[in-house]
Amino acid sequence: MQLSGKNILVTGASKGIGRGAVLEAARGGANVGINHRSSPREAEEVAELVRELGGKALVLQSDVSDEASVEAMFDRFHEEFGRIDAFVSNAAYSDRQLMLEADMNGFRRTIDVSMWGAFYGVRGASRRMVEQGKGGVIIVVSSPHAVIPIPTAMAYNMAKAAIDHMARTAAIELAPHRIRVNVVHPGWIDTPGERKFFTDEQLNQGAQSIPWKRLGTPEEIGRLIRFLLSEDADYMTGSTV
Repeated sequence: MQLSGKNILVTGASKGIGRGAVLEAARGGANVGINHRSSPREAEEVAELVRELGGKALVLQSDVSDEASVEAMFDRFHEEFGRIDAFVSNAAYSDRQLMLEADMNGFRRTIDVSMWGAFYGVRGASRRMVEQGKGGVIIVVSSPHAVIPIPTAMAYNMAKAAIDHMARTAAIELAPHRIRVNVVHPGWIDTPGERKFFTDEQLNQGAQSIPWKRLGTPEEIGRLIRFLLSEDADYMTGSTV
């Protein structure tokens, strides 16, 4: 699970699963680009932790739903590090309402960030990896929402189902370029995103329905992502974990 000298860009990296992925990549020896949209203080804190672990860190403000902003982010990353070895598409957004009552601004925002944002990132990263001609790794953080029709989350369900198929298609298209693409379904993880919808009591109660009787942690998902980024997973592409 070594990533020594690898340059990795992670979206939605100021907190939650993105933060866990960044710190685990840094523990593996990577230099990391830390994307955020509106959390500069948290992103800088993550960057400082990466530097303490011996890696280089670059904070990159960008709204992933804006293609031009995403392209500018990749350009800035290239200016700093000279190449991109791996990309983790993690940024997401979700409003929760029943379809019949949904505010369409929030519904569209969920699709724009969670689906189009993932696509812009995967396309931008893969284009640059193809130009470099040295292969690469792309991880798409999706969700069991892609296959479980959870009520009040229609837009998020739709977006995650779409990016699962996007990633599988990308894996086939990019295989000739030795670019691996894999998907992670984290399950129920204790993140700020979950705490947007649930209280401590609800999370603790809900965890009792999980066989392990607790929620997962961002660090645990980060360790999985670190494995998938490493050469230990060299034969894996088009897979969902």
